[in-house]
Amino acid sequence: MTLQAIDIAVIAGYAVFIFGLAQWVSRDKPGAGPKNTTDYFLASRNLPWWAIGASLIAANISAEQIVGMSGSGYAIGLAIASYEWMAAATLLIVGKLFLPIFLRNEIYTMPQFLEKRYGTSIRTLMAVFWLALYVFVNLTSIIWLGSIAVTKVAGVNQDLALVILGAFALLYQLRGGLKAVALTDIVQVTLLIAGGLIIAGLTLSELGHGAGIAAGWHNLVTAAPDHFHMILKPGSPHYPDLPGLSVLIGGMWIANLSYWGFNQYIIQRALAARSLDEAQRGILFAAFLKLLMPIIIVLPGIAAVVLAPDLAKPDEAYPTMMRLLPPGLLGLVFAALIAAIIASTASKINSIATIFTLDVYAKARKLKTDAEDGTGGQGGNERHLVLVGRLAATTAIVIAILTARPLVGSSEQAFQFIQEFTGFFTPGITVIFILGLFWKRANEGGAIGGAVSSVALSWAFKMFLPGVPFMDRMGIVFLASLALAVLASLLTAPSADRDTITANGVSFATKPSFNVGGLAVILVLVGLYATFW
Repeated sequence: MTLQAIDIAVIAGYAVFIFGLAQWVSRDKPGAGPKNTTDYFLASRNLPWWAIGASLIAANISAEQIVGMSGSGYAIGLAIASYEWMAAATLLIVGKLFLPIFLRNEIYTMPQFLEKRYGTSIRTLMAVFWLALYVFVNLTSIIWLGSIAVTKVAGVNQDLALVILGAFALLYQLRGGLKAVALTDIVQVTLLIAGGLIIAGLTLSELGHGAGIAAGWHNLVTAAPDHFHMILKPGSPHYPDLPGLSVLIGGMWIANLSYWGFNQYIIQRALAARSLDEAQRGILFAAFLKLLMPIIIVLPGIAAVVLAPDLAKPDEAYPTMMRLLPPGLLGLVFAALIAAIIASTASKINSIATIFTLDVYAKARKLKTDAEDGTGGQGGNERHLVLVGRLAATTAIVIAILTARPLVGSSEQAFQFIQEFTGFFTPGITVIFILGLFWKRANEGGAIGGAVSSVALSWAFKMFLPGVPFMDRMGIVFLASLALAVLASLLTAPSADRDTITANGVSFATKPSFNVGGLAVILVLVGLYATFW
């Protein structure tokens, strides 16, 4: 594949525009003084709903979804779309049940919630865990899969592509922090959706042999009928990845609740909302966008089964389908792919910087922050912590660039690698937060017990019962860890003196617009699963 001059011009125009826009929204307002931690890490707690919704999708949809999930679509089929469609339902739960408590208690990081609810030990333990996970699993995967796409399309050396993607993502958000990321994500998501719809349309047109997109869809379903089942049967070779009904009633809920509800990288956008209503509207917007994602991401991978049946690796499916694009459109779709990679990488970098600075560095140095005490001051601590955040962001991306190849490069399906690895920890994370939000008797001993048992039991399953699908494993481990956490809490003294999370004034009632929109999302999901069961 060769980029023409017009493609290069489109890509360069995107890079200049998005970088300039990020710097413009990052500028200091006249008379406001330098940025404090609330400004830098929480966008001054003033994000509107459209920025929240778009930024949630931009943070989530990156190379690991576009390249990785398209690769899984090539190997498995439409069933992999459950990660997208079930996420839409999960977002409704997050908006209705979790956000009211988080925003009422002015939470700015997930480790901070754990300290306010349980105590300091669990905050430090989970902060270090999340930093390791974000840097060595998520960030490395994003830039590695992004570099595959850049290499396939532009012919750039993959190591050089790693450096370019990482450096651009770092520099574009380094000045403004979360505000720079979130307020430019509406542009990134628009470009992502437009580019994805173009490539999906062109692949179906190619399959239609001149008879149109509808004919192409019919030909694809006819040629690859085994790729259009949402619920896989036990005899399927891919049943271990997506084990039948567990997708709907089992372990996928554990993974989704952990990712969308308790993951700093994702929830940070909603925590920066100007109000609870604005956060819930943003969540609903993101849920509707999730319904579209399989068309953009999974469909090209399934089409590649017919158009490019002999790929060396499934993860080559999406870049290969881009070869159908004519000059100009290739540049646009390639820019959309880069937009997704850059937006997600920048979001991850910012969350790493947030956790390291506020949950590790500031606590170790016992530095008070404006985000923590609710003031808007401009003290020396604030300027120092913003600088530390920028240094942490830089360090994180350098480490990810150096470790991406040895950690992720050998994986056949990087998306599935990420899901299985994080599946060791997500049951425990979900246990800790669910109990912390809704059961006052839970204490720090129970929380630590739940976290440790999750890892230990997941490892035991992997070693001694490797035939158990990892999604089933997550469901079983969640129930076991939940029972152990409850038992440990009951057998040890309550920690009411350390629990400063309040439910006073928290209402789980949502506005009619949220209720109607949520019902529409659920009805669409019922229709999709009924059609492709």
